[in-house]
Amino acid sequence: MTDNATGEILPDDAKSAPADRDTAGPLDESEANAVRPYVDLGGIKIVPRPELQLRLEVEEGSKRVVAVGLDYANSSLQISPFAAPRGSGLWHEIRAQIVEQIHKQGGQTRVTDGPFGPEVLAQIPITAGPQTGQVSLARFIGVDGPRWFLRGRISGEGAVKPESAAKVEELFRSIVVVRGNTPMPPRDLIPLHMPAAAAQAPTE
Repeated sequence: MTDNATGEILPDDAKSAPADRDTAGPLDESEANAVRPYVDLGGIKIVPRPELQLRLEVEEGSKRVVAVGLDYANSSLQISPFAAPRGSGLWHEIRAQIVEQIHKQGGQTRVTDGPFGPEVLAQIPITAGPQTGQVSLARFIGVDGPRWFLRGRISGEGAVKPESAAKVEELFRSIVVVRGNTPMPPRDLIPLHMPAAAAQAPTE
């Protein structure tokens, strides 16, 4: 694999992240401002902001939260945090798997350099609902941090319009990953949960 910016040949397990990740984000819990208010979702923390809608995506069989969905700036950002080795990254390998999966679905992809490093631009066929036969546009982004990997999928205006894209990219930057000290195999999903206030809310 070649770094497009420098022409340097990199190993497939090299870390992929912005040069200023440790100050501009996405941050590790150890790098974050401890007094800043966050919405605590377990494996990630999110800075609350106006017009941000949050939803948890739950696996049917296990009822496990597998992703966090953020609706913002006429876009949708789906986030999942994973455990990773301390000295190597996952994004280059996972990116290749995303490309392969989309091609199997009959979609098209293009790998380009984005604000977080290499990202996948995808046209994915819609196979259900009133838009069947059309394509959905999405951006797949990823950042390797210390002992974690954060994957994002951007759809809506953030995949096509620069102004919305900038807002969603800033939202992704503001995420804090809470890896914890529990030993976990690489690629295991870091556990996510509902915010404490929502979990304690009375049900009708």
